[in-house]
Amino acid sequence: MRGRGLHRAGALAAVGVAAAASVACSVSAIGPHVIRTMSGLALVYTIRDEKGARVRVLRTGGVYQSATYLDDRRMEPVFEYYRSFGRLFEIMPTARRVLAIGGGGFAFPKLVASERPSTRVDVVEIDPAVIRAARRWFFLDEAVSLARASGGDLRVFCDDGRAFLDRGAGPYDAIVLDAFVGAEPVRSLATLEALRAARGSLVPGGVLLANVVSCDGGADVSFLRSFVATANVAFSNVKIALATDDEHAAEDNYLVVASDAPIDLPDAIPYDAEFLGPVLMDERDTQL
Repeated sequence: MRGRGLHRAGALAAVGVAAAASVACSVSAIGPHVIRTMSGLALVYTIRDEKGARVRVLRTGGVYQSATYLDDRRMEPVFEYYRSFGRLFEIMPTARRVLAIGGGGFAFPKLVASERPSTRVDVVEIDPAVIRAARRWFFLDEAVSLARASGGDLRVFCDDGRAFLDRGAGPYDAIVLDAFVGAEPVRSLATLEALRAARGSLVPGGVLLANVVSCDGGADVSFLRSFVATANVAFSNVKIALATDDEHAAEDNYLVVASDAPIDLPDAIPYDAEFLGPVLMDERDTQL
């Protein structure tokens, strides 16, 4: 069962970071396809959700990294936390250039391509095998065509996300962080140096968004506490909102939003200094 300590109490008490939602679905007889990725073997296969809809999933490291519907909803995200990234356009309605670090099944870029005309999204995905899988099974090329037809763009870069930031990417209106190896977040993208590089790649008042989810049914909260503490050093404002999908998630997902500008997030969950963990630094085992 997923953890409940945070939003039920009305203040941050227990959350963590992980890669994917767990989906309560039955496996269909379609697939699987086995692909060799940089982090090991991955599976692409089709399941059915609780309503019987066919859902294609990308599974690696024992978790679902991404998913797509196979019907006319194929540009819509299956998982709520991907839909929560779309709140970017509530927070910053003028955003027109977005960087997404972590491609997977390209759920968020597909959402932008279908719903935000004239928006340009650059996606950095380190693994060429994942990009090939997205093109073959997750409608990436269709999304690229859709984005360009609307006056925007969807560009894919096979690159290391941290290196991309360190080279001085941008400027972007927003950066979305969703990079994981299996269920483990990529630590090099959560350190103070990484978040400062992200800040330097944003326009003044730009916004950083990250997917945050509990581990071990809400018991392991250490990474999230440190991530939020680190973001508070790099940015002037950091807020957290619930992004959990009760139908699909075994854990609680949260959206972390950071900016030097004020953040209008009416359902933000309050937290205090006691919640914050050690600040993450690039050097191994070094904390601020």
